[in-house]
Amino acid sequence: MKNSITIFLQQGNPKENDKTIKRFKESDLVKEIILISTDEKFSSFENVKVIYTKYLKSSDAVNLIAKYSSTDYTLIVQGEKSIKPGQFCLDRFLQVALNTKASLVYSDFYEEEKGKPVVHPVIDYQEGSLRDDFDFGEFLFIKTEYLKRIAESEKNNFKFAGFYNLRLKLSQMGLVFRIPEYLYTVENVEEVGTEDKHFSYVDPKNREVQIEMEKAVTLHLMDIGAYVHPPYKEIDLTLSKDFEYEASVIIPVRNRVKTIGDAIESVLKQKTNFKFNLIIIDNHSTDGTSDVISTFSKKDERLIHNIPERNDLGIGGCWNAGVHHKKCGKFAVQLDSDDIYKDENTLQTIVDVFHKEKCAMVIGSYQITDFNLQELPPGLIDHNEWTDDNGPNNALRINGLGAPRAFYTPVLREIKIPNVSYGEDYSVGLAISRQYKIGRIYHSLYMCRRWEGNSDSQLDIIRINANNLYKDRIRTFELHARKQFAVSALSKDYNKR
Repeated sequence: MKNSITIFLQQGNPKENDKTIKRFKESDLVKEIILISTDEKFSSFENVKVIYTKYLKSSDAVNLIAKYSSTDYTLIVQGEKSIKPGQFCLDRFLQVALNTKASLVYSDFYEEEKGKPVVHPVIDYQEGSLRDDFDFGEFLFIKTEYLKRIAESEKNNFKFAGFYNLRLKLSQMGLVFRIPEYLYTVENVEEVGTEDKHFSYVDPKNREVQIEMEKAVTLHLMDIGAYVHPPYKEIDLTLSKDFEYEASVIIPVRNRVKTIGDAIESVLKQKTNFKFNLIIIDNHSTDGTSDVISTFSKKDERLIHNIPERNDLGIGGCWNAGVHHKKCGKFAVQLDSDDIYKDENTLQTIVDVFHKEKCAMVIGSYQITDFNLQELPPGLIDHNEWTDDNGPNNALRINGLGAPRAFYTPVLREIKIPNVSYGEDYSVGLAISRQYKIGRIYHSLYMCRRWEGNSDSQLDIIRINANNLYKDRIRTFELHARKQFAVSALSKDYNKR
């Protein structure tokens, strides 16, 4: 199996490139190493061929790689840091690729920190792994036959979504396999904050990138039969007359004595032209939170303090308890226990959108602040990437839909919320967007406080991976549901004829 692999490296620091090239040349599996540069004047490097592209993640870069790869397998090294291959690293990649006939193989890896290797596990790829920032590590080990077929048939000229489009197409042509082994080390790692990564898709500076990513995923959904399209169902609000309250704010809480009082006050001061209440599902707090809630409930009968009999509820389960409460209103509106509404008009604004647009779900916008409500970057999160026509499809690519979230209660009672404490809201949002209209509000309604008590504060790689794996699983569930929905819709159209 000599000369089975062509390797493509990104041009970076010459010293780092040189180290990586020398290490790869030690393997007789490598036929050629090619450097990809965005500098037209950079034409040669240490007896290695150099090819030029304006954008490293572009369709042009993919086409060049396909053109210059002359072996059965192609290894693309995505980053600019030096790489230290592990023992028989390339042999293992080739072995797994051959045995599985995979279109794409990737693996766990080490990151060097202060001269020591630190494990960086990645997660298994599944059909719902549609995030454009899915962590494959640095190595993309690709079956060259598939790479060339994709390059030859591709009609789009992406500047930024070329690699994303490539791996979506590869997933259509064959299996994508993760090797759960630490096969290489990335040296001199620079950490990017999880907050920066989390909100990159709503950063206005990245808008051109996101438009391309949306186009790529939409085309993929069309290819696999999971694309949804207008018209989306509207809600007939005249059919829901059996609600004592027009709206209920629902707060699940456990041990938030420091913040629950602020949240309650922000709800009870709401000014509306309809009757509303506040349902707090107190999940067996032990830090004094229950006492704070009881004090408020004694003063204001609109506050319903509910301590569930069950002791196995996550945030989603607490939401179910609130939504199925006999006093729940026609619209169920979200507020987290450590956040507050921006002003006294939030609830009225949300309910007005329900009536105006006849939608099953309304999603607002929020500001990131510190505990003392001082704004933090990136500030306003408005998700203005959403469009009425294609938002439900693009929702499968991004990691969240926004806040505050509000629901038409009869629909939410029918769907029900997964009894988990991460991704439960995203799951419901995807399910609703499959066929119902979603209303959006693009000005701030909500202050989202970042502090050390947040449930998503300072997550390690194990927790991040678990969260991402679950959201990918949600997307996988939803893809299958949308495929069935599309088939059902075609069948109905056919029968009408």
